[in-house]
This record gives sequence, structure tokens and C-alpha cells, in this order.
Amino acid sequence: MNACVLIIGNEILSGRTQDANLVFLGRRCDELGIVLAEARVIPDVEQTIITHVNECRAKYDYVFTTGGIGPTHDDITSACVARAFSVALERNPAAVAALERFYEPGRLNDARLRMAEIPAGALLIPNPVSGAPGFQLQNVFVLPGVPDIMRAMFDGMTDRLVGGPSILTGSVATGLFEGELAQGLGAIQERFADVTIGSYPYFRQGRPGVNVVMRCTDRARLEAAIAAVRELITGLGGSIL
Repeated sequence: MNACVLIIGNEILSGRTQDANLVFLGRRCDELGIVLAEARVIPDVEQTIITHVNECRAKYDYVFTTGGIGPTHDDITSACVARAFSVALERNPAAVAALERFYEPGRLNDARLRMAEIPAGALLIPNPVSGAPGFQLQNVFVLPGVPDIMRAMFDGMTDRLVGGPSILTGSVATGLFEGELAQGLGAIQERFADVTIGSYPYFRQGRPGVNVVMRCTDRARLEAAIAAVRELITGLGGSIL
């Protein structure tokens, strides 16, 4: 099973807000045995959201959107998803009831009631933190952008997701350069076709290095690949950091 994340928000693209949701979703998908194959960051533009939702829901088993379901005028994700599916946007009674339970009498104004506007036929995703629910429409899961709220809602809906064996990760860091490792890593990748192997150079405290990351669902194969990478590094005269 695979998935895509659509991170929606002008504030992310402007750099004023740093996204913190992708790291969480990537790790949770690994645990659930779902391959997070792609992430897209898109603006709060109606046609852009509709286009990407339709592209991704046709391409992936699951689509997770974050952002744009709050009470203000620029929160347009729910309406866009409704248009992507060609269904009406309706005031959902269960969503209204969830908001009424959260807000004190007289505090549930028209702006906040916008958060109860849900595409027809969608299944609500409960919000244990701030009341306003997200929703699921077929394979599209619409979540808020606020990290703490999004995480609580995601963890509450994992029973709706079908995954596989957890995707395990291991890494080996060295002070060698990528160019020194390239040929040997290529040979290791051929030996371990079921292990995804990537090399990621870094520069820390004035010193360069490479972090070799391996991902696999089989722990024995992962450990064997890690051992092969460590042997390659030491055979080249490098140190393992």
C-alpha cells in the first residue's frame, strides 16, 4: 500500500511556517507498513487543490491532506475536496454536535460553524483536541495543519488504514566521501535488491561525511545489508561514526 501527502498552505510555501507534519506522517506510515511515496506542497488556490487531489487519489492508495480546514476565509480545503469529488458541501449534523460539545454556549459563531461544512457522504475523523473534525472521502483523508491536532486525529483513525509489515530503517555514518563509496554501494544494492539503500552527504562542524540509510521490511535482510555497508567502509580505510 502506498500514500501521498498534500501539504496545503501559502504560509508553508512562503517560509513563514515550517511544516512539521511530514516527518510524523512518514514515520507513522513506516510503522503501519504503508509506503509514503510522495509529498507535495501546494498553495491555497482552489483549482490547484482540486487538480492535485484528483491526481493523487487516482495514483495512490491513500491521500493525506494537511491544512486549510479552519474557520477563516482562506480555509478552502473542504470545499475543494467536495468539488474534486463532484459532491455537495453540507453542514454535517454530527460535526455541528462535536463543535457544540467543545465550545461553551454562545461561543459557536458562524465562522466556527464553517468547520462543520463537510462534503456529502464523507466519514468524519474525530478531533479529540479542539473539537472540529476532519473527514475521509473514499481514499482521501483531510486533516488539519496544526501538528498536535493532526497527530491526535491521525492516530485515532489508523484502524481505517490497511498496511503491511512495518518498514524498518537502519543507518551507518562515515567520514568518507560519496565518491569513495559509490561503486561499492552500487554492488551492495545489487546484492540486496529488497533493501532500499540511499547515501546522504552532510557537512557538520566543519567536517564532511555520508550517512548511508537502508530501509526494508525484513529485519534479517536489513541487518545483513548494514553489515555489508560497514564492511565496505572499513575496507576502504574509513571509520564508522
